[in-house]
Amino acid sequence: MSEERRGYLYGFTACAIWGFFPIYFKLLRPASAFEILAHRVLWSVLFVAMLLAVMRNWRFLGRILRTPRLLGGVVVVALLIGVNWGTYIYGVNSSRVVETALGYFITPLFVVLLGVTVLRERLRLWQGVAVGVGTLAVGILAIDYGRLPYIALTLAASFGCYSLVKKRMSLPPAEGLFVESAVLAVPALAYLTWLNLSDGAEFGHLSLTHTALMIFSGVATAIPLLLFASAANRVPLVELGILQYVAPILQLACGVLLFHEPMPPARLAGFGLVWVALMIFTVDGIRGARAAARNRAAAVVIEPPAAALPAH
Repeated sequence: MSEERRGYLYGFTACAIWGFFPIYFKLLRPASAFEILAHRVLWSVLFVAMLLAVMRNWRFLGRILRTPRLLGGVVVVALLIGVNWGTYIYGVNSSRVVETALGYFITPLFVVLLGVTVLRERLRLWQGVAVGVGTLAVGILAIDYGRLPYIALTLAASFGCYSLVKKRMSLPPAEGLFVESAVLAVPALAYLTWLNLSDGAEFGHLSLTHTALMIFSGVATAIPLLLFASAANRVPLVELGILQYVAPILQLACGVLLFHEPMPPARLAGFGLVWVALMIFTVDGIRGARAAARNRAAAVVIEPPAAALPAH
Protein backbone atom coordinates (compact mmCIF):
# COMPACT_ATOMS: atom_id res chain seq x y z
CA MET A 1 0.00 0.00 0.00
CA SER A 2 1.35 3.43 -0.97
CA GLU A 3 1.91 6.13 1.66
CA GLU A 4 -0.87 8.28 0.19
CA ARG A 5 -3.38 5.42 0.30
CA ARG A 6 -2.29 4.68 3.85
CA GLY A 7 -2.92 8.35 4.64
CA TYR A 8 -6.46 8.17 3.24
CA LEU A 9 -7.10 5.06 5.34
CA TYR A 10 -5.84 6.78 8.50
CA GLY A 11 -7.85 9.91 7.78
CA PHE A 12 -11.07 8.06 7.00
CA THR A 13 -10.69 5.87 10.11
CA ALA A 14 -10.19 8.93 12.31
CA CYS A 15 -13.23 10.70 10.85
CA ALA A 16 -15.34 7.55 11.14
CA ILE A 17 -14.46 7.24 14.83
CA TRP A 18 -15.44 10.87 15.38
CA GLY A 19 -18.61 10.26 13.39
CA PHE A 20 -19.75 7.53 15.77
CA PHE A 21 -18.90 9.48 18.93
CA PRO A 22 -22.62 10.20 19.59
CA ILE A 23 -23.19 6.47 20.16
CA TYR A 24 -20.21 6.28 22.51
CA PHE A 25 -21.12 9.30 24.63
CA LYS A 26 -24.73 8.22 24.97
CA LEU A 27 -23.44 4.98 26.51
CA LEU A 28 -21.85 7.08 29.29
CA ARG A 29 -25.19 8.33 30.56
CA PRO A 30 -26.55 8.95 33.19
CA ALA A 31 -23.24 10.64 34.05
CA SER A 32 -23.54 14.38 33.46
CA ALA A 33 -21.71 16.20 30.67
CA PHE A 34 -19.32 17.73 33.22
CA GLU A 35 -18.47 14.37 34.78
CA ILE A 36 -17.89 12.79 31.36
CA LEU A 37 -15.73 15.76 30.31
CA ALA A 38 -13.65 15.58 33.49
CA HIS A 39 -12.98 11.87 33.02
CA ARG A 40 -12.21 12.38 29.33
CA VAL A 41 -9.59 14.96 30.28
CA LEU A 42 -7.96 12.89 33.03
CA TRP A 43 -7.79 9.62 31.10
CA SER A 44 -6.48 11.48 28.05
CA VAL A 45 -3.61 12.87 30.14
CA LEU A 46 -2.74 9.43 31.49
CA PHE A 47 -2.94 7.65 28.12
CA VAL A 48 -0.88 10.24 26.22
CA ALA A 49 1.63 10.41 29.09
CA MET A 50 2.19 6.66 28.67
CA LEU A 51 2.71 7.14 24.93
CA LEU A 52 5.23 9.92 25.51
CA ALA A 53 7.00 7.83 28.15
CA VAL A 54 7.38 4.99 25.63
CA MET A 55 8.73 7.45 23.05
CA ARG A 56 10.87 9.12 25.73
CA ASN A 57 9.82 12.50 24.46
CA TRP A 58 9.51 15.09 27.24
CA ARG A 59 11.85 17.78 25.94
CA PHE A 60 8.95 19.82 24.57
CA LEU A 61 7.85 20.61 28.14
CA GLY A 62 11.02 22.58 28.78
CA ARG A 63 10.46 24.65 25.65
CA ILE A 64 6.89 25.46 26.71
CA LEU A 65 7.86 26.40 30.27
CA ARG A 66 10.69 28.63 29.03
CA THR A 67 8.44 30.48 26.57
CA PRO A 68 5.72 32.56 28.29
CA ARG A 69 3.92 33.23 25.00
CA LEU A 70 3.77 29.52 24.19
CA LEU A 71 2.63 28.72 27.73
CA GLY A 72 -0.13 31.30 27.43
CA GLY A 73 -1.16 29.77 24.10
CA VAL A 74 -1.40 26.35 25.74
CA VAL A 75 -3.78 27.72 28.37
CA VAL A 76 -5.95 29.39 25.71
CA VAL A 77 -6.22 26.29 23.50
CA ALA A 78 -6.93 24.14 26.57
CA LEU A 79 -9.86 26.36 27.52
CA LEU A 80 -11.16 26.38 23.94
CA ILE A 81 -10.98 22.60 23.51
CA GLY A 82 -12.56 22.17 26.96
CA VAL A 83 -15.51 24.32 25.85
CA ASN A 84 -15.72 22.36 22.59
CA TRP A 85 -15.64 18.93 24.24
CA GLY A 86 -18.09 19.94 26.97
CA THR A 87 -20.55 21.49 24.52
CA TYR A 88 -20.40 18.44 22.27
CA ILE A 89 -21.05 16.00 25.12
CA TYR A 90 -23.91 18.17 26.39
CA GLY A 91 -25.41 18.37 22.90
CA VAL A 92 -25.24 14.61 22.35
CA ASN A 93 -26.67 13.68 25.73
CA SER A 94 -29.47 16.26 25.53
CA SER A 95 -30.66 14.68 22.25
CA ARG A 96 -29.30 17.40 19.95
CA VAL A 97 -26.96 15.28 17.87
CA VAL A 98 -28.25 16.88 14.65
CA GLU A 99 -27.30 20.31 15.97
CA THR A 100 -23.81 19.12 16.94
CA ALA A 101 -23.36 17.82 13.38
CA LEU A 102 -24.40 21.25 12.10
CA GLY A 103 -21.64 22.79 14.23
CA TYR A 104 -18.94 20.76 12.50
CA PHE A 105 -20.48 21.38 9.07
CA ILE A 106 -20.24 25.16 9.50
CA THR A 107 -16.79 25.13 11.15
CA PRO A 108 -14.90 25.55 7.82
CA LEU A 109 -16.99 28.63 7.02
CA PHE A 110 -16.30 30.05 10.47
CA VAL A 111 -12.56 29.47 9.96
CA VAL A 112 -12.75 31.51 6.74
CA LEU A 113 -14.39 34.35 8.68
CA LEU A 114 -11.62 34.16 11.27
CA GLY A 115 -9.03 34.36 8.51
CA VAL A 116 -10.63 37.52 7.15
CA THR A 117 -11.33 39.27 10.46
CA VAL A 118 -8.33 38.19 12.55
CA LEU A 119 -5.57 37.39 10.06
CA ARG A 120 -6.68 40.06 7.54
CA GLU A 121 -6.70 37.50 4.75
CA ARG A 122 -8.34 38.43 1.47
CA LEU A 123 -11.74 36.84 0.94
CA ARG A 124 -12.08 35.26 -2.50
CA LEU A 125 -15.35 35.78 -4.39
CA TRP A 126 -16.62 32.21 -4.05
CA GLN A 127 -15.52 32.03 -0.42
CA GLY A 128 -17.70 35.08 0.20
CA VAL A 129 -20.61 33.40 -1.60
CA ALA A 130 -20.16 30.26 0.53
CA VAL A 131 -20.10 32.27 3.76
CA GLY A 132 -23.20 34.20 2.65
CA VAL A 133 -25.13 31.00 1.85
CA GLY A 134 -23.99 29.51 5.18
CA THR A 135 -25.20 32.59 7.06
CA LEU A 136 -28.59 32.35 5.33
CA ALA A 137 -28.75 28.68 6.35
CA VAL A 138 -28.09 29.52 10.00
CA GLY A 139 -30.85 32.15 9.82
CA ILE A 140 -33.35 29.60 8.47
CA LEU A 141 -32.34 27.08 11.13
CA ALA A 142 -32.72 29.73 13.84
CA ILE A 143 -36.32 30.33 12.66
CA ASP A 144 -36.95 26.58 12.63
CA TYR A 145 -35.52 26.04 16.11
CA GLY A 146 -37.15 29.18 17.48
CA ARG A 147 -33.71 30.24 18.72
CA LEU A 148 -30.16 30.53 17.49
CA PRO A 149 -28.58 27.06 17.14
CA TYR A 150 -26.23 27.97 20.01
CA ILE A 151 -24.75 24.48 20.39
CA ALA A 152 -23.73 24.44 16.72
CA LEU A 153 -22.41 28.01 16.87
CA THR A 154 -20.45 27.32 20.08
CA LEU A 155 -18.88 24.21 18.54
CA ALA A 156 -17.93 26.07 15.36
CA ALA A 157 -16.57 29.11 17.22
CA SER A 158 -14.60 27.16 19.82
CA PHE A 159 -13.05 24.74 17.33
CA GLY A 160 -12.36 27.49 14.80
CA CYS A 161 -10.57 29.63 17.39
CA TYR A 162 -8.79 26.53 18.70
CA SER A 163 -7.50 25.76 15.21
CA LEU A 164 -6.32 29.34 14.73
CA VAL A 165 -4.34 29.49 17.99
CA LYS A 166 -3.08 25.91 17.65
CA LYS A 167 -1.71 26.60 14.17
CA ARG A 168 0.53 29.33 15.57
CA MET A 169 1.89 27.06 18.32
CA SER A 170 3.20 24.28 16.04
CA LEU A 171 3.01 21.48 18.62
CA PRO A 172 2.86 17.84 17.43
CA PRO A 173 -0.51 16.11 18.10
CA ALA A 174 0.47 13.88 21.04
CA GLU A 175 2.43 16.62 22.80
CA GLY A 176 -0.34 19.13 22.13
CA LEU A 177 -3.06 16.87 23.49
CA PHE A 178 -0.98 16.15 26.59
CA VAL A 179 -0.36 19.77 27.56
CA GLU A 180 -3.93 20.83 26.76
CA SER A 181 -5.37 18.01 28.84
CA ALA A 182 -2.81 18.65 31.60
CA VAL A 183 -4.01 22.26 31.93
CA LEU A 184 -7.61 21.05 32.24
CA ALA A 185 -6.68 18.15 34.54
CA VAL A 186 -6.43 20.31 37.68
CA PRO A 187 -10.00 21.69 37.54
CA ALA A 188 -11.23 18.29 36.30
CA LEU A 189 -9.69 16.52 39.30
CA ALA A 190 -11.06 19.16 41.68
CA TYR A 191 -14.54 18.78 40.20
CA LEU A 192 -14.49 14.98 40.43
CA THR A 193 -13.26 15.15 44.04
CA TRP A 194 -16.15 17.45 44.94
CA LEU A 195 -18.59 15.23 43.02
CA ASN A 196 -17.50 12.12 44.90
CA LEU A 197 -17.59 13.86 48.28
CA SER A 198 -21.15 15.03 47.57
CA ASP A 199 -22.20 11.52 46.43
CA GLY A 200 -23.10 12.81 42.97
CA ALA A 201 -20.63 10.72 40.94
CA GLU A 202 -21.81 7.98 38.59
CA PHE A 203 -18.32 6.66 37.83
CA GLY A 204 -17.72 3.35 39.57
CA HIS A 205 -21.31 3.14 40.85
CA LEU A 206 -23.24 1.76 37.86
CA SER A 207 -21.55 -1.20 36.20
CA LEU A 208 -18.14 -2.51 35.23
CA THR A 209 -18.95 -1.78 31.57
CA HIS A 210 -19.84 1.85 32.29
CA THR A 211 -16.65 2.31 34.34
CA ALA A 212 -14.52 0.77 31.57
CA LEU A 213 -16.14 3.00 28.94
CA MET A 214 -15.43 6.10 31.03
CA ILE A 215 -11.78 5.09 31.37
CA PHE A 216 -11.55 4.26 27.65
CA SER A 217 -12.67 7.81 26.77
CA GLY A 218 -9.02 8.89 27.00
CA VAL A 219 -8.00 6.33 24.39
CA ALA A 220 -11.02 7.21 22.24
CA THR A 221 -9.92 10.86 22.33
CA ALA A 222 -6.26 10.28 21.47
CA ILE A 223 -6.41 7.53 18.81
CA PRO A 224 -8.37 9.40 16.10
CA LEU A 225 -6.31 12.55 16.69
CA LEU A 226 -3.07 10.63 16.13
CA LEU A 227 -4.50 8.85 13.10
CA PHE A 228 -5.60 12.15 11.57
CA ALA A 229 -2.18 13.65 12.22
CA SER A 230 -0.61 10.70 10.39
CA ALA A 231 -3.02 11.28 7.49
CA ALA A 232 -2.10 14.98 7.38
CA ASN A 233 1.51 14.00 6.66
CA ARG A 234 0.51 11.86 3.67
CA VAL A 235 -2.61 13.41 2.09
CA PRO A 236 -2.89 16.75 0.23
CA LEU A 237 -4.55 19.48 2.31
CA VAL A 238 -7.61 19.90 0.07
CA GLU A 239 -8.40 16.17 0.12
CA LEU A 240 -7.87 16.15 3.87
CA GLY A 241 -10.41 18.96 4.22
CA ILE A 242 -12.96 16.97 2.21
CA LEU A 243 -12.33 13.90 4.39
CA GLN A 244 -13.32 15.92 7.47
CA TYR A 245 -16.92 16.06 6.22
CA VAL A 246 -17.20 12.33 6.90
CA ALA A 247 -17.51 12.94 10.66
CA PRO A 248 -20.51 15.33 10.66
CA ILE A 249 -22.24 13.27 7.94
CA LEU A 250 -22.05 10.19 10.18
CA GLN A 251 -23.08 12.24 13.23
CA LEU A 252 -26.11 13.53 11.35
CA ALA A 253 -27.00 9.97 10.32
CA CYS A 254 -26.74 8.87 13.95
CA GLY A 255 -29.03 11.69 15.07
CA VAL A 256 -31.71 11.08 12.44
CA LEU A 257 -31.56 7.32 11.86
CA LEU A 258 -30.48 5.92 15.24
CA PHE A 259 -31.81 8.46 17.74
CA HIS A 260 -34.81 9.57 15.66
CA GLU A 261 -34.28 13.28 16.14
CA PRO A 262 -36.76 15.35 14.10
CA MET A 263 -35.81 16.72 10.70
CA PRO A 264 -38.75 18.89 9.58
CA PRO A 265 -38.74 20.44 6.07
CA ALA A 266 -37.42 23.83 7.24
CA ARG A 267 -34.53 22.20 9.06
CA LEU A 268 -33.77 20.02 6.04
CA ALA A 269 -33.77 23.15 3.87
CA GLY A 270 -31.33 24.82 6.24
CA PHE A 271 -29.00 21.83 6.12
CA GLY A 272 -29.37 21.76 2.34
CA LEU A 273 -28.11 25.34 2.14
CA VAL A 274 -25.19 24.45 4.43
CA TRP A 275 -24.24 21.62 2.07
CA VAL A 276 -24.50 23.98 -0.93
CA ALA A 277 -22.18 26.41 0.88
CA LEU A 278 -19.71 23.60 1.59
CA MET A 279 -19.80 22.44 -2.05
CA ILE A 280 -18.99 25.98 -3.22
CA PHE A 281 -16.27 26.27 -0.58
CA THR A 282 -14.74 22.90 -1.50
CA VAL A 283 -14.76 23.47 -5.28
CA ASP A 284 -13.18 26.90 -4.75
CA GLY A 285 -10.55 25.32 -2.50
CA ILE A 286 -9.70 22.68 -5.12
CA ARG A 287 -9.41 25.32 -7.84
CA GLY A 288 -7.25 27.49 -5.58
CA ALA A 289 -4.95 24.55 -4.76
CA ARG A 290 -4.55 23.68 -8.45
CA ALA A 291 -3.79 27.31 -9.33
CA ALA A 292 -1.19 27.49 -6.55
CA ALA A 293 0.40 24.26 -7.82
CA ARG A 294 0.61 25.69 -11.35
CA ASN A 295 2.20 28.90 -10.01
CA ARG A 296 4.79 26.88 -8.08
CA ALA A 297 5.58 24.84 -11.17
CA ALA A 298 6.00 28.02 -13.23
CA ALA A 299 8.29 29.49 -10.57
CA VAL A 300 10.49 26.39 -10.69
CA VAL A 301 10.84 26.73 -14.48
CA ILE A 302 12.11 30.31 -14.33
CA GLU A 303 14.47 29.73 -11.40
CA PRO A 304 18.21 29.46 -12.28
CA PRO A 305 19.47 25.89 -12.58
CA ALA A 306 21.01 24.30 -9.51
CA ALA A 307 24.41 24.16 -11.19
CA ALA A 308 24.53 27.99 -11.18
CA LEU A 309 24.47 28.03 -7.37
CA PRO A 310 27.74 28.05 -5.46
CA ALA A 311 28.91 24.60 -4.37
CA HIS A 312 30.39 23.93 -0.94
